[in-house]
Amino acid sequence: MNRIHTAALALTAAIACFVGGWASFAPAAFYDSFPGVLGQWVATDGPYNEHLVRDVGAFYLALGAASVAGFAWRSPAVVRLLGLAWTVFGALHLWYHATHLDHLDTDAAIGTAVSLTLSLGLGILLLIPARGSGAGSAATAGVAEPAASVLPDARRAREEVAR
Repeated sequence: MNRIHTAALALTAAIACFVGGWASFAPAAFYDSFPGVLGQWVATDGPYNEHLVRDVGAFYLALGAASVAGFAWRSPAVVRLLGLAWTVFGALHLWYHATHLDHLDTDAAIGTAVSLTLSLGLGILLLIPARGSGAGSAATAGVAEPAASVLPDARRAREEVAR
């Protein structure tokens, strides 16, 4: 894991904690005033639904917990998996909001598009393998190699297939 991946994991965890914590623990306040000083982005998009807002918060907190776990494992496979999750979420989230900007003032529409594009970009950064990681190797994939003494027949079979 390189510095860019570390920074992307930190930023995704921070975003997730901010959005997820607010939506989960103060759903009405989140609905009324998210993102705060930048305007109201949620309340202008339909009636309040506490269940939906809390679900969004829980989803963000789950992604945030996964990002924090990425620091613990520091495995290329974990980083790429997190990249996939954040990219899928980010692309679908951005797509929805990009096609539903008519209820927002111009500055709020720009803020929404920019912030969600940056969030998507973080997911994409996590998908990119670290430079010099030797793409395709077991180490890059985050797969531990078994010790030769533990599984000699499996290792031989794997080496024969690789030839």
